[in-house]
Amino acid sequence: MKILVIGGGGREHALAWKIAQSPRATRVYVAPGNGGTALSPKLENIAITDVVALREWAQEEKIGLTVVGPEAPLAAGVVDEFRAHGLRIFGPTRAAAQLESSKAFSKAFMRRHGIPTADYDTFTDPDAAHAFVNRLGAPIVVKADGLAAGKGVVVAMTLEEAHAAIDDMLQANTLGVAHNEGGARVVIEQFLEGEEASFIVLSDGKGVVALATSQDHKRLKDGDAGPNTGGMGAYSPAPVVTADVHARAMREVILPTVRGMEKDGIPYTGFLYAGLMIDAAGQLKTLEFNCRMGDPETQPILVRLKSDLVELLGAGVDGKLAEVELQWDRRTALGVVMAAHGYPEAPRKGDAITGIPPESDDAMVFHAGTQLDEGGTLRASGGRVLCVTALADNVRQAQQRAYDVVRAIHFDGAQWRSDIGHRAVKS
Repeated sequence: MKILVIGGGGREHALAWKIAQSPRATRVYVAPGNGGTALSPKLENIAITDVVALREWAQEEKIGLTVVGPEAPLAAGVVDEFRAHGLRIFGPTRAAAQLESSKAFSKAFMRRHGIPTADYDTFTDPDAAHAFVNRLGAPIVVKADGLAAGKGVVVAMTLEEAHAAIDDMLQANTLGVAHNEGGARVVIEQFLEGEEASFIVLSDGKGVVALATSQDHKRLKDGDAGPNTGGMGAYSPAPVVTADVHARAMREVILPTVRGMEKDGIPYTGFLYAGLMIDAAGQLKTLEFNCRMGDPETQPILVRLKSDLVELLGAGVDGKLAEVELQWDRRTALGVVMAAHGYPEAPRKGDAITGIPPESDDAMVFHAGTQLDEGGTLRASGGRVLCVTALADNVRQAQQRAYDVVRAIHFDGAQWRSDIGHRAVKS
């Protein structure tokens, strides 16, 4: 079967890498892909990003299965387009993808269906938003209503930070938010204390299969300091997701979401990512939904997956997830993101990358923001450049293996955190 992976980041490299291991995959295409997928003999990049053109190409090539990695094509309706022409594709429709593409839609949905989340209000008027923040005080959370590549959330510890975030999101838009219809809008919500975890499942509209637990590090610098990013590293499993927390997440968040979407006439198929805040008592609240696998959580999750990913995705498309039971490597996987100079505000492009080792049984370097130039030199082309992912018997050993590889790789201005997994080491 020919299989297409839509996207060009680290998550898509990991998906394509895992799909290519399946005996069911005769050829794996990545659109548009990156330098890492270009270098792999098992993968082929396709330089098409337009939804209709991609669908036409998939029809011509008789693609048997497509999986969508990033949020933008989902919000643009790629699943609707493919399905309308009889193509098998795993992902949510444009309407269902509003769980991610509109924070306002998502919060209203959670309130309507009794899914635990922080109290909030929604604003388009800057003056009203500023007055709301002044009334509630800090810390407080300001979220852009739209797609912002994982950077549209400001956890403001002071009133000054909150007011600056409102002005930026509603007026300046330095984050490059892709606003929804009606223009700029923000969701301002209560600050929650606790530990954050990523809870990712697959849904076929009715049945749900949970992936291995994971936890990422969103702040740029060690000790969870600095600005929010798309994610500077992740590990799996996440000790904070105990058996009790896992059961609560399924009972209180995931199943009510899938049933609520079906009740609202918008059946949800695809990956569903719930960002959870878990307090000291094990109570949880939903921070956000993503309609895709997380990045960089995908990389450590997929290196632990022993089951055939093509079979899993096929079951998701065919409504047979209730029949699936996944097998996992018992070891810990940990991924360290190497980011470009200037990330996240102004990442520099063009720096040559050297020292990437070949894949081994316990270490894999997934590419995100890379491309091959005309001379065949690998160069940085985005903010998050690589995710160095390692497997070991425990978190400390996985850290050591990953950082050994990180230190062997070079590109000018590279930045990374030296403490990925620190919460798991303490637990």
